[in-house]
Amino acid sequence: MPIAENIARIREQIDAAARESGRSGRDIALVGASKMNDAAACREAAAAGIDALGENRVQEMVKKQAEHAYDGVPLHFIGHLQRNKVHKVVGQVSLIQSAGSEALLRDIDKAAESLNLVQDVLLEVNIAGETAKSGFAPELLPAAGELALSLPHVRVLGLMAIPPADASPAETRRYFDKVRTLYVDMAGNLFHNSLIYLSMGMSGDFEDAVRAGATMVRVGSSIFGARHYDT
Repeated sequence: MPIAENIARIREQIDAAARESGRSGRDIALVGASKMNDAAACREAAAAGIDALGENRVQEMVKKQAEHAYDGVPLHFIGHLQRNKVHKVVGQVSLIQSAGSEALLRDIDKAAESLNLVQDVLLEVNIAGETAKSGFAPELLPAAGELALSLPHVRVLGLMAIPPADASPAETRRYFDKVRTLYVDMAGNLFHNSLIYLSMGMSGDFEDAVRAGATMVRVGSSIFGARHYDT
């Protein structure tokens, strides 16, 4: 099925899920997770009105930038960002969704200062305490938020989280609810209701994420088709 048709179908699903929580699809940003999809596929998604494209890998992002893959659409970095590659991402993307450590926040601030800009970020939450994942433990989020507020070249716009891949649908919904609670607490107590993005939900669970309060979902294979990791 063409990418444009996939996007239209997903928007209908998002709208239906959003209406269950008193919102509409217009309240939800759809990010196309374009990892392992070529520049032509990215341009097709942009032409179909995707709200943003999201890349996981710096090297792939840089290559596709040179191919004008993201022209006309905001670009987000949504994967694990290594500290030694921060300088290749800051100022090149409108939003870094995976700011998941204090050291990384400081590196982003330093790189943004060198470019005389403010980099928008989301604080990544390691909601299940997975050792193989980056992100702040829930109890460390307030301190992370305080640090971010002290950094003049970083602006926090919300939270991002990825529940465990092996979680059941019921468990995933509980994780989404926990992240939503953290988001509300952070927005009200620390950021004075300036947060706008709660980024959670991917191809297999974005409807549940929207029902739980997500304002942004990151959808890959349901837009672009199955990824082929052997290529």
